[in-house]
Amino acid sequence: MRILVAMMKHETNTFSPVRTDWARFQSWGAHEGQAAYDAYKGTGMPFGAYIGLAEAAGHEVVTPLAAEAMPSGKVEAEAYRHMTDAILSAVPECDAAMLDLHGAMVAEETDDGEGTLLERIRAIKPDLPICVTYDLHTNLTQKMVDNCTCMIGYKTYPHIDMVEVGTQIANVLLAALEDKVHPVIAWGRPPLLAQTLRMGHDDEPMMSLLALAREAEADPKILAATVFGGFPLADFHDAGSSICVVADGDMALAEHWRDRLLEHMWANRDEFVYQHEPLGDALVRAKEMAKTIDDGPVLLLDHADNVGSGGTMDVMTVIAEVLRQDLEDVAVAAVYDPAAVQTMQKAGIGASVTLKLGGKTDMPSIDRAGEPLEVTGKVKMLSDGEWIVRGPMYTGVRVKMGHSAVLDTGKVEIVITSIHHEPWDVGVFTSLGIQPEYKKYLLLKSRIHYRAGFGDLGKATVTCDGHGVTTSDNSILDFEKVRRPIYPLDQINEP
Repeated sequence: MRILVAMMKHETNTFSPVRTDWARFQSWGAHEGQAAYDAYKGTGMPFGAYIGLAEAAGHEVVTPLAAEAMPSGKVEAEAYRHMTDAILSAVPECDAAMLDLHGAMVAEETDDGEGTLLERIRAIKPDLPICVTYDLHTNLTQKMVDNCTCMIGYKTYPHIDMVEVGTQIANVLLAALEDKVHPVIAWGRPPLLAQTLRMGHDDEPMMSLLALAREAEADPKILAATVFGGFPLADFHDAGSSICVVADGDMALAEHWRDRLLEHMWANRDEFVYQHEPLGDALVRAKEMAKTIDDGPVLLLDHADNVGSGGTMDVMTVIAEVLRQDLEDVAVAAVYDPAAVQTMQKAGIGASVTLKLGGKTDMPSIDRAGEPLEVTGKVKMLSDGEWIVRGPMYTGVRVKMGHSAVLDTGKVEIVITSIHHEPWDVGVFTSLGIQPEYKKYLLLKSRIHYRAGFGDLGKATVTCDGHGVTTSDNSILDFEKVRRPIYPLDQINEP
């Protein structure tokens, strides 16, 4: 058989002002044809797992596209068509499809990027067997369910089980091709717009929900059970949390486990809401923590400006407060400011420079203009910004941060990049000569993914409520399209 293997991934923050054109996918490392195969075979991605399993089963693999971009605003029409046309063109000559998707793509021409792709695939070949791997932050839709054979989502956040879930669902599809299993899908969703900061797999309420999903999968008749936290910053009708259970020919069993998971999710809805703390108080608390720690850093999370959820990565609010409170021995990853990098390149290593750093991007959706921060320091390091991930998430993938630099103010070392990148691996520091394990503080523009590379390194963690379009403060976000009523935007008290 000929099996189509493709990747099309983007987590769309509809409040983000950052453009999502084809160049953004290319900057991450979009590939087509043989280049896609070469780039991702053997990596810790579902795409890599698909290739290995399909070839081991003796099938021919066709790889029309492997494209992913850092989260940002709506995917522009040209980029969406380029990606979907590449995949659709391969469908007529294929006997099955294994897709590595995200599940929260909003494009200019469709709010349901993945559902629309799947619908178009099935329009070409109505009976094509299709398996899909989705992100834990999927906003599941009816189209996504109706137009596949089986699906699964990551059970970890940070997403360190990509290969495992890709392997699991690919094996289901391969068994279905041999008529050994007959997948049926039951899904549902409560009126819940859970917040991303409350979705870590080691934290409640997700920990017990995921344990229940694994309990379901202990039954050999359950082929996959997924808890989708959802992505709450995609303002469209179907945004929110959901449950999906795939069973072998037994819809009643699938519905039983779906209902148990839904009941548990809804009963714990209050725990999916993040509780805020004034920024100044958080950093005072961090300084007290640091006094009691001798052998590792305190992690400071600038979560409201997390490019991994669509942030601009140039909001300076938290960095400014760190400087104001005179924290010492701090490393920051990272600030997006290509112009600052160019200035530092011209000055050269060892030169003293004064920069109006960051703050280049306005954020009209939250009514904030960009505010640069004037900082003076020494150019400590310059780099092309390329390195390979050795940690547990995106293992083996080549990262491209663009031309990058380190500005040393004497107390704070700031990594500055020319391409957006969330710091979920220590390479963001080590590739630029910084040894993060010896710092007193690491300031990371991240939510939960930082745990993949820094979870064991950090001796304490403080969440810092700065500004940005990845805020967890729903009161400053103008939701217009999401279905209502929905908790916590609306107070729903029914059991």
